[in-house]
Amino acid sequence: MRKLLAYPLTCIYYLFFGMSLLIFHPIQWFCFNILGYQAHKKSVDILQFCLMRCVNLLGSRHSFYNAYTTDTSQPVIIVSNHQSMADIPPLMWYFRKHHVKFVSKKELGKGIPSVSYNLRHGGSVLIDRKNARQSIVAIRKFADYIKATNRAAVIFPEGTRSRDGKPKPFRTKGLETLIKYIPNAVIIPVTINNSWKNLCYGKFPLGIGNHLTFTAHKPVKLSDFESKELLLEHIESTIVNSIKL
Repeated sequence: MRKLLAYPLTCIYYLFFGMSLLIFHPIQWFCFNILGYQAHKKSVDILQFCLMRCVNLLGSRHSFYNAYTTDTSQPVIIVSNHQSMADIPPLMWYFRKHHVKFVSKKELGKGIPSVSYNLRHGGSVLIDRKNARQSIVAIRKFADYIKATNRAAVIFPEGTRSRDGKPKPFRTKGLETLIKYIPNAVIIPVTINNSWKNLCYGKFPLGIGNHLTFTAHKPVKLSDFESKELLLEHIESTIVNSIKL
């Protein structure tokens, strides 16, 4: 019965999801090219809010837990596990004061209304995961940008999303590069739960009635640890130990 109900709800979801992307694409273009960065950033924020409301059409909801305050006068690195594309809008919305930017695969830079435009023009970095040298050079330039602007970089060390919620081994080269070139960054580990259930049947129908949770853990800095290796171990264990299977 639950899966049968998922079919009509998924149709409604995709209708409103697609409309949101199509409507905000020209809005983003106008804001970026005519009004400038701040207007473009605001349009992207509103888009994320709308995309979260689209998930509500599936009978699902979001909860964000953050007991810590981080000011915007310093660069931030947000490190999270990755379960589905539904992870992106809440991270951008709940951390919007930090002007969230992503380390993303280059394939997402084309063909997706609104999403691809923002990745290309909003300050994020697109990397070729098959070209390690290009990736590291691109992330280094991205780190310089985050450091200079005191904005937030989001990185998913698993590299690709988990299809069943079980964490994949962290591949930390990209994260190490960010830490190396932004040594003063505040690092916020984030654990995402239940986002993978949106795809428990695949892309059609989508999963329904899920509670997606986002838990921001205590912020840390490189200077809090005796070595970079201990910091990386702390980040991974903090995120993984809060994943509920």
